[in-house]
Amino acid sequence: MANDTQHKVQTALGDVAARQLAIATRTVPQMSTITPRWLTKLMSWIPVESGVYRLNKVKDASSVTVDCSGRDERELPQTYVDYIENPREYNLSAVNTVLDVHTRVSDLYSKPYNQISEQLRLIIETIKERQESELINNKEYGLLHSVVPSQRLKTRTGAPTPDDMDELISRVWKEPGFFLLHPSAIAAFGRECTRRGVPPPTVSLFGSQFLTWRGIPLIPSDKVPVEKGKSKIILLRTGESRQGVVGLYQPNLPGEQSPGLSVRFMGINHHAIASYLVSLYCSLAVLVDDAIGVLDDVEIGKYHEYK
Repeated sequence: MANDTQHKVQTALGDVAARQLAIATRTVPQMSTITPRWLTKLMSWIPVESGVYRLNKVKDASSVTVDCSGRDERELPQTYVDYIENPREYNLSAVNTVLDVHTRVSDLYSKPYNQISEQLRLIIETIKERQESELINNKEYGLLHSVVPSQRLKTRTGAPTPDDMDELISRVWKEPGFFLLHPSAIAAFGRECTRRGVPPPTVSLFGSQFLTWRGIPLIPSDKVPVEKGKSKIILLRTGESRQGVVGLYQPNLPGEQSPGLSVRFMGINHHAIASYLVSLYCSLAVLVDDAIGVLDDVEIGKYHEYK
């Protein structure tokens, strides 16, 4: 029986040999670190021609006096609005890298996908991921470092409850735009809502479904930090007309691919390696203090048993 198996005669073409004549369907390179980056899509962006954004503020708004005049001829109040003499200036920060591609590789192996284009696509995706992280965590201008003490609060019991979210809304009540939080924090909030029998409704944005609370969407970002089982929840409004949070970028860059992002060819060296400079210039400004609030010490690992 064993000898019959060993000497079995092949009567048809096998898979391995046949595959040599087949064309495999190829994908473009995939990268698991790419995320939707909802924050940059929801942010209101302002072009900064000179690379500097000066945030002018009123020194003391309460000093402005007005009068609701009656029918008499009383003297009207005289007043003016004073400005801060040394307003804060935001300088655009840069996220840079240099892509190196050997010309032999780009010449010989660019069908069906262009090697340079695919390399640049993945590099640009990585730079944009870093941009979102900087908008949240940069120690100079990031959202988490731009919140004044009066706009920070802590959870009542650790896990993010509807009461905590309502308190956060009360701090950013002037046209709040969206919550920004880690996906694990969204799950934790969902569990607290389920426990109380108040499942949050959803809304469709950019073709995707988002949970909401009080009509305000909960936008996920894995760039919001999680440390020792705790995270943060940010609530902000956006737009210069709303005195909210605005993103800043440099327009009209040489080799501009998208707002604030450019790709420039740097030449080919004596080793036949072509180099491309990829640069992204951006920053962020909180126009008034109550445009952003943060819920701190959000526990994301609390679960409940349901009967």
